[in-house]
Amino acid sequence: MNLTVVDMHTGGEPLRIVTGGYPAIPKATILEKRAYVRDNLDHLRKLLIFEPRGHYDMYGALLVEPDLPGADLAVLFMHNEGYSTMCGHAIVALGRYAVDQGLVAKQEPFTTVNIEAPCGLVVASVAVSDGKAGAVSFESVPAFLFAGDRQIELTGYGKIGFDIAYGGAFYALADCHQFGLEFGHDRVRDFVDAATTLTNRLKAEFPLSHPDHDDLAFLYGTILTDGKDAFSGEATRNVCVFAEAEVDRSPTGSGVTARLAAMHAKGEIAVGQTRTFESIAGSRFSGAVARAARAGPHEAIVARVGGRAYYSGRAEFIVEPDDELGPGFLLR
Repeated sequence: MNLTVVDMHTGGEPLRIVTGGYPAIPKATILEKRAYVRDNLDHLRKLLIFEPRGHYDMYGALLVEPDLPGADLAVLFMHNEGYSTMCGHAIVALGRYAVDQGLVAKQEPFTTVNIEAPCGLVVASVAVSDGKAGAVSFESVPAFLFAGDRQIELTGYGKIGFDIAYGGAFYALADCHQFGLEFGHDRVRDFVDAATTLTNRLKAEFPLSHPDHDDLAFLYGTILTDGKDAFSGEATRNVCVFAEAEVDRSPTGSGVTARLAAMHAKGEIAVGQTRTFESIAGSRFSGAVARAARAGPHEAIVARVGGRAYYSGRAEFIVEPDDELGPGFLLR
């Protein structure tokens, strides 16, 4: 077995793009492709994402044939737990990758790349200068505040206030100070423990729904913020802990989208205003409310999120037949 990949990162968050070695995926809708890969090819996800080739916080992208009219490419997202429905840092990287690989016709000063994700069509705009692809911004599916200003009693932390918002995936949003945490002072491990405690409790007790498809109605993770939600010229920090306690090194594209939806619903940011979002690693995304929208019964927004992606390597992975650990493992 030989699998080839190109590795990139967006704001420090890795993206392993599969370039060869996967079997053909049957023609179907994107959510059906996601289910097929999950049910039939999950050993390949583990091989690419897990040790010894990856690590606990590795992230991957499998390009598949698009189903939506007008889509230039389609993608399935992979992580330590399974398969996401949206990933903004991956969209930023794939926008640049698509231009560099000639998957779309290159245009200056901006090249549009229409990317079909499991949540729907995402439109990326890639800056191109002197033939070279640079910064990428994208507009995702309608994002909305699902539940605002809720509270829950968490063992070890007390009463915690939170929102739940959708930005291509559902996230709980909570001010980190409620957990006794402060960015730049406390350990990443403490943020992970707090976020995971909230995620697990809400998964068990807070049912979600999405107007488009039941497969989208799951809590992907928790984003702990610095509480600076009201619009200002100052950057606001957050950390996203998603999947199986995986930590996003970037500000999280779908998470920024979800935060913008919650901010707008609460009157904390207006259409056309741009905010800077900073990750736990110090990388930054821009985020703006492009326009108002609807998602079924929900008042929604379309957000525009921007960042930069860079190449970090290329590899060919193999598994020797007598390698007991070759299929992949995780220690954390």
